Amino acid sequence: MINRSHDFRKRSSFALLFALAGLAPTALISAQATEDISRSETDLTSASLQLEANPETSVGEENLSAATLLNSSPSNESNSESPELTVAQVSEELSEDASSSTEVSSPETGVTTLDLPEEETQTVSSQMDAPITSYSSILSSESMSQVTSVSQLSDVQPTDWAFQALQSLVERYGCIAGYPDSTFRGDRSLSRYEFAAGLNACLDRINELIAAGTATLADRQDLLTLQRLQEEFAAELAALRGRVDVLEARTAELEANQFSTTTKLFGQAVIGIQGRTDNEFQLGVDQFEDESEPNVITNLQLSLLTQFSPRSILLTGLQAGDGSTTTGDPALTTFFGLGYEGDTDHDFELSDLSYRHLFGDNFALIAGPAGVNAVNVFRGSNRVESAGFGPLSRFAQRNPIISIGAGRGGAGFDWQISDNFSLQAVYSASTPAENTDGGLFGGENGVTSVGAQLVISPARRFDIALQYVNSYSPFGRLFTGVGDDQVAVATGARFRAPIKTNAAGASVEWRVARPVTVGGWFGYTHSDLLGESGSVETTNWMAYLNFPDLFREGNLGGIYVGQPPRIVDSDLPVGRNIPAVLNLSDNGDGQPDAATHLEVFYRFRVNDNVTLTPGVMVIFNPGHNDANDTITVGGLRTTFSF
Repeated sequence: MINRSHDFRKRSSFALLFALAGLAPTALISAQATEDISRSETDLTSASLQLEANPETSVGEENLSAATLLNSSPSNESNSESPELTVAQVSEELSEDASSSTEVSSPETGVTTLDLPEEETQTVSSQMDAPITSYSSILSSESMSQVTSVSQLSDVQPTDWAFQALQSLVERYGCIAGYPDSTFRGDRSLSRYEFAAGLNACLDRINELIAAGTATLADRQDLLTLQRLQEEFAAELAALRGRVDVLEARTAELEANQFSTTTKLFGQAVIGIQGRTDNEFQLGVDQFEDESEPNVITNLQLSLLTQFSPRSILLTGLQAGDGSTTTGDPALTTFFGLGYEGDTDHDFELSDLSYRHLFGDNFALIAGPAGVNAVNVFRGSNRVESAGFGPLSRFAQRNPIISIGAGRGGAGFDWQISDNFSLQAVYSASTPAENTDGGLFGGENGVTSVGAQLVISPARRFDIALQYVNSYSPFGRLFTGVGDDQVAVATGARFRAPIKTNAAGASVEWRVARPVTVGGWFGYTHSDLLGESGSVETTNWMAYLNFPDLFREGNLGGIYVGQPPRIVDSDLPVGRNIPAVLNLSDNGDGQPDAATHLEVFYRFRVNDNVTLTPGVMVIFNPGHNDANDTITVGGLRTTFSF
């Protein structure tokens, strides 16, 4: 059996499918007694690929930046070898525009230039008719010195609007110089000579970076050599390609025919050490003494999750257990049973074999010969519902009416109607594979049940679940395993007491704040004895407080107070009436008193795979009879998940 701890509100297709499967982000398998063997959770994750960026700028990145800069120039033309720029060429361009030595502001560039007379231009041209290789070569009166860091320029501040551009040109490309007094003089007007010289120095630096970045690339000769080798070894390469194709085909065949590429194994092992107080109890007119010794209970659940497609899964579960708290006290066993009991004498039994498929985004179907019942299909309102990780007792797991019928195989669905409404329904039979007992449809000898649950979530922190279950049992039992489970005395050679039961219940949970959750439930059953007159009614209730992450993340505290299922009215014929037989009640009356269940536990997470849960249960008026001694049960549950 599978435990589900999930949100009632709308979820994705994967979430809805795996919620129906009972799966959540961590592995969680809860061993239950006979009717509640185990519930599970798993985390199917896929590997993620992380790309780490190199914090240092590579040569390739520098080339990319340089190329971007060059492509943004007006000419949009560049070679790996840029032509040398001479002052004579610059002067010739200037002389065509100059007619006087006046300052002219170019409307296109916004740069103020000084137009020289023709004779002065020729003088300068003759003096500087050589390639410009440095920004400092055009300085007339003050020599400029190369700087390696923008911090060396005393008049440049980080708040300057061009600081980042200047820092890049100085520290990355090294093509900007400063004055000898360690200033840049950024407010000084730039002549066309200086602009041409600075641009040429930056282009030279860019060409050096490009050359360094492409030095190791293959040239034309290398490509020709490679082509010649490819032609020479063409036959060998073809044979190699053929061998690779054969290997790929064989690999595809193996993958298609192997057991499963998507099957995962996960599980849970529970070891519990517990004991209870000695007590005296009344059974009819006799008084009995019950002496108990501490014992050990073990329960192991193995689950195989096979994913056929992104929308369908098959769940296979095996369970083996040993030990019980309910031996030796047949009259009161249903009042202090533990949730993780499942005694199979160490033999593995099939606890789950069910197929789940998602149609669209909001409708999931479940069917199978094992593990299909209301416990697995209905969404549990109590988010800590789990025999391996939640309360210790069987009663505190969920509203007992959900377990009516002890269903094993059948079919059901989970429909997310809207963000605030969902509907689950299920049909289940206790012995679907045994035709002698009625098989899937039960007949007169099999136990069957059909139920539905409507979940309403008016707010994100508030959930209401309404349940209805209709069941048939030939043995006078509800098969909840809690409280007054036997509601009619079975008689005859086959111990029969066929009853038809209608049950209704409501569960509420309010997550007041992250560390506090308040919840509870109420359940009612009405059973008619078929073939004879009379009926039986039972009620049960529970109120609880959960404290998630108490004292530490992953821990859980809980306080539960409630009344186990109690016969409140029974007018069955003499000899069939349970309260009259067990507690000498008058015919037509219910149980003489009401039992009260008090439970406190604290789950401590040791690590991601191990938890320890000490807890105490106190049952007042066990058997719904104040003549019976109070029973106290203490236990320490250790849960290993993998």
